[in-house]
Amino acid sequence: MKDFNRLRLRMSTIVVGSSTIASLSLMTQAPAFSQAAYGSYVGVGGSLGLTRAENDDRKVSAVVAGRYKFLRAPISIRGQALVGDGVALVPTVSYDIPLNWQADVYIGAGFSLPLGSNTPVGDKASFALQPGIDYALPNSNVVLFGNAIIAFDGYKRGGAATSLQGGVGIRF
Repeated sequence: MKDFNRLRLRMSTIVVGSSTIASLSLMTQAPAFSQAAYGSYVGVGGSLGLTRAENDDRKVSAVVAGRYKFLRAPISIRGQALVGDGVALVPTVSYDIPLNWQADVYIGAGFSLPLGSNTPVGDKASFALQPGIDYALPNSNVVLFGNAIIAFDGYKRGGAATSLQGGVGIRF
């Protein structure tokens, strides 16, 4: 009986000690914060102009997109090249807002630079806003992206040019 009481005392000491250590380690844990979809990427997709010049069709083009994510700040540098009948370059700086571990929404500001008259973002260089979303597929390096470009005063005749882009990228 004496040995049994000693064993019981040792077991209760171990249990109390273990729970104290576990409690202390939980109290010192840093809180978890979600961050914007992790990593930079390059991708390809399509673009559709929602506005059009007089007597002109809506513009459809391919898009080559890239994002460079600053790891310690919710800021990214983005660039898109819309390639079709004409070419347009759209560099922006974006503020990224995390939705969860795989997705973030963002708002970017920059400019559109059409290098021809047949682009989804108009025919005149102008200030541009770019709202969008990035979604990183779980357990892979694949990113789905989608955004709009609003090129204020994007047409020589006046008026804003608006387009939608979407595609698939590879994180690096």
